[in-house]
Amino acid sequence: MNTLPDGRPVPQMTGDERPMLESWLDFHRATLELKCAGLDDAQVRRASAEPSSLTLLGLVQHLAEVERNWSQRVFAGLDVPPVYEDGTGYALETGRGLDEALAVWRREIARGRELTAGRSLEDTGRIAGGPMAGLEVSLRWVLIHLIEEYARHNGHADILRERIDGVTGA
Repeated sequence: MNTLPDGRPVPQMTGDERPMLESWLDFHRATLELKCAGLDDAQVRRASAEPSSLTLLGLVQHLAEVERNWSQRVFAGLDVPPVYEDGTGYALETGRGLDEALAVWRREIARGRELTAGRSLEDTGRIAGGPMAGLEVSLRWVLIHLIEEYARHNGHADILRERIDGVTGA
């Protein structure tokens, strides 16, 4: 696997669809982690794009919820509770820092990989709640949606990181 100078994996530019989708998702996951690298607890808790209360720590927690929702609830049809009390991941608790949030997020990613391993892109699950409740979605759709979700939130992370310490790019 090729990596960029900052350590992120280079997404596949050619090849089969599934490995390409998974490589783009891994790239975006690594981008989120990179945006949090080298920051202290106060910095990852800083809501630095007023009037929003969005933080880098909240984004990591939220994306753990996203991983659980789409892989476990929607695709695998499991009845699992939210990862965090608020159900979105955005709420911060004094005792929970970045290391713990990243460990939880990584566990959710690993569980999603277990549940989708060996499954076809055409295999389906059902959306459990919200405005699209009951709709059938393929694993392909779930992977594309996760890429979109990470790409959108990585844009937020770019702004947050730049406001925190001026780091830009990636």
